[in-house]
Amino acid sequence: MPTLIVQTNRELTRSEEADAARHGSRVVATLVDKDERWVMVSVRGGVTMTYGGSDAPCAYLELKSLGLAVEACEAVAEGLCVFVEQALGVPRDRVYVEMSAPDPRRFGWDGGTFG
Repeated sequence: MPTLIVQTNRELTRSEEADAARHGSRVVATLVDKDERWVMVSVRGGVTMTYGGSDAPCAYLELKSLGLAVEACEAVAEGLCVFVEQALGVPRDRVYVEMSAPDPRRFGWDGGTFG
């Protein structure tokens, strides 16, 4: 159930968003050691946002993954920043990454929950 939401102020075509989502799916599966068939990725360009008072390219990422260990977050943040820099051209020092491991009882799929 790993889910990655990427928002950036870079203008992206639908094709660029789709390519980045596919690439991000593989990256997330590797980083959290889950089968890619469970990974969901959303990429949205053209979002109005600033970072440090500047509208230069920036991005906000939100990753939710059941069982994500705190000890893994440093490596996950590194991998996601590399992904955003390569796939979207957003410098890593203009990227925030929020990571969480939801309670499986509060995360649903297929009419039920994981808990």
